[in-house]
Amino acid sequence: MLSGYDIIGDIHGQADKLKSLLSRMGYRKNSDGVYAHSDRLAVFAADFIDMNAGQAEVLQIVRGMVDAGTAKAAMGNHEFNAICFATPSRNGGYIRPHHEKNIHQHRAFLDEFPHGSESYADQIEWFKTLPVYLDLKGIFVVHACPCAESLDVVRPYLNPDNTLTKEALAAYDEEGSPFYKAIEVLLKGPEHQLPEQVAFYDKSGIQRKRARISWWTDPDVPTSQRLEYPKGYLNDEQIRYLDKSRIAREFNAPAKPVFIGHYWMTGEPKPLSDKICCVDYSAGKNGELAAYRWSGESVLTERNFIR
Repeated sequence: MLSGYDIIGDIHGQADKLKSLLSRMGYRKNSDGVYAHSDRLAVFAADFIDMNAGQAEVLQIVRGMVDAGTAKAAMGNHEFNAICFATPSRNGGYIRPHHEKNIHQHRAFLDEFPHGSESYADQIEWFKTLPVYLDLKGIFVVHACPCAESLDVVRPYLNPDNTLTKEALAAYDEEGSPFYKAIEVLLKGPEHQLPEQVAFYDKSGIQRKRARISWWTDPDVPTSQRLEYPKGYLNDEQIRYLDKSRIAREFNAPAKPVFIGHYWMTGEPKPLSDKICCVDYSAGKNGELAAYRWSGESVLTERNFIR
């Protein structure tokens, strides 16, 4: 009998971290060589690929578990990007253009699965079997943001198992379409357009005029405290301009626990609120791979994290 779910954060090719975490949680290889637990189910919040070597082994483990029914997995923005990188655009080229920046971001995956190879095509087809979200008994899992408005826009482009239809990719090929905007929010998170007087430079030295919203924060706090500026900095005058603006999009409190990845958290793992939990603790870089062991509780607690 199933006693609960183990929701696992972003892996990004860190096979050793994945095997170590599964072992600590009591998952063992069965006679078919697939990791399984006697009474729990692993749930992957996605982003299996890019950034590090070891992606083929990560995917072998995850695919084996999903196919055997010992795990479920959602789609992340990196898997979605890979699909778009592989899919021709009606405007020529590919939906995700093969320019230097995108190739660089995707290089670790392409090194293990060369573009156009049989293994590459097989892996892309498997990515297409990943649902955009998992609505499980007691919990909801989506990679970045469970925005109700975006979910309503996306649902007509989903199959009954919440995987993307062919029409979905055609809709995404039209940048700025309602589907394009909605799937970006669900898999990459909502962003806020900064006022004209405000900009910051990210870790790559690129000037940014939009900032990612920490959508789980209290809507009554100043706007500057609800946004993220990765490796960036705002001066006092910019903060004053920014706090005069408001984030128009509202995010309702979820009815049941929601689990996300994507946000590169650091420090001691803890829920973002009673019903919202990010399980991404930067395993793709120098952080540890984290999981939350959910056993039916309606109020999430830091005691149930494992890393």
